[in-house]
Amino acid sequence: MKTQAFRFMRRLFREESGQLLPWMVFLSILVTGVAGLTIDLGSAYVSYRQLQASTDAAALAGAYALGVPGATTDSVTSQINLYASGSGGANATPALAGAAVTIAFKCITGSNMVAASCSASSTGYNTVRVTQTKGVPTFFINMLKLFKITPASTLSLSATGTATMASGADDQVNVAMVVDSTASMQSNDSDANCGKTRIYCALQGVRTMLGLLAPCTGSTSKSGVTCSPYDRVSLFTYPNIAANTASADQDCSGSTNPTIKPYTTPAKGATWSAPTGSTGSYQITSYLSDWSTNNQVGGSLSNSSGIVEAAGGPSGSCTGVQATGGQGTYFAGAIYAAQSSLAAQQLANVGSRNVMIILSDGDASASSGHMISGTSGSNVGHNGNTYPSLDDQCQQAITAAKYASGQGTEVFTIAYGASNSGCSTDTGSLAISPCNTMMQMSTGYTSATSAPRFYSDATASQNKGQCTSPNNPNLNLTGIFGNITAQLTKPRLIPNNVN
Repeated sequence: MKTQAFRFMRRLFREESGQLLPWMVFLSILVTGVAGLTIDLGSAYVSYRQLQASTDAAALAGAYALGVPGATTDSVTSQINLYASGSGGANATPALAGAAVTIAFKCITGSNMVAASCSASSTGYNTVRVTQTKGVPTFFINMLKLFKITPASTLSLSATGTATMASGADDQVNVAMVVDSTASMQSNDSDANCGKTRIYCALQGVRTMLGLLAPCTGSTSKSGVTCSPYDRVSLFTYPNIAANTASADQDCSGSTNPTIKPYTTPAKGATWSAPTGSTGSYQITSYLSDWSTNNQVGGSLSNSSGIVEAAGGPSGSCTGVQATGGQGTYFAGAIYAAQSSLAAQQLANVGSRNVMIILSDGDASASSGHMISGTSGSNVGHNGNTYPSLDDQCQQAITAAKYASGQGTEVFTIAYGASNSGCSTDTGSLAISPCNTMMQMSTGYTSATSAPRFYSDATASQNKGQCTSPNNPNLNLTGIFGNITAQLTKPRLIPNNVN
């Protein structure tokens, strides 16, 4: 073997000629071509990985933008371009300059990989697919032309990324849902998307949100195992009920109703202690995570869960919380109670996020007969900071919600049938409408045109003459709860073949 190798080398370098043989020149060119091919392909692969990474980033940015209040396809496209390679975005590189960007908006239903409903976005889509294509030039493999081989002058690269609005399993949240159950909620909602009583429609929204949240940790998100709680949800309502009759709202038979009590006024910032006995309570259920039959996001709602039954049961099959009313409307106390309970939950679940959702028509005007003894009003002038009081009841609610926001709780408000006139106890310089009360209660409110966490069921197309949301103008109740949930979770990539 060694002798053959030696003879081969001697043939390559003939001493008498002092030059390489012609076929050695051929071999050198061939080796150079192969090396050039390796370099060009390696460079193209690096460019492809950069293209795929920027495409995924653009798709995720688009999925996040779908859930932003007031999102449009144009606003989502702008966010996608900020992260695409070919539009001078954050991931632009010289090699990928001018890459073509193609965007497809999709409404995907029936897939367990897509949690958010299409109505959760004001665009009507819950998924975005981004494709980028780019031709990258070749250099070294052009040496193959010496052998009369015509190599490609460019290599065509293509990358696709698909992302959905929300996974329902990222941010661990404690959610206090505060739902109006006063007599006004007995009226019928004639909207085509519900068409039943307002309390029924409100609870339908609660059920929607339960289906989008993550009840259990990843390792226990499967059937047949004990759920380790992840997201936790508690249902609050007003007026007060006797604590020991709260179970009546979780009775699917609907044979009994809880005992209505005068409004209590929990102290601002008080350490949470759930009311017991016949004491008035705003809380219907404790913080629960047992609503899914398979422990997963989007699982069927369980008829053995107290919060599911209080929210109307699976598919609205239970009576749930009823709008019996009887005590007028005063909801500052309910907000302080919910905030105290959230603070306790956060202490028990380090790293979790507190969220309060308040659904009401916003018109607070309880009389002295509706309040606990000792609560009185003088005249106007309390500026919303005197609590409790019969004066400035809407301003008190705003103060309570702002306090919750100041404690780190994200307060979302839903004006349901809210009017542009009312709040009769708030007069003079403190006069305010129910609509503006709900708007100013929301976290992030800065003006009548900037209230990103404020929602209203009154859309411009319905022309109800009621207040509309400046940032979320075209969502029905189901869409509102879906949109809120999308903001509590993070977008995620899904396989490109999910349709």
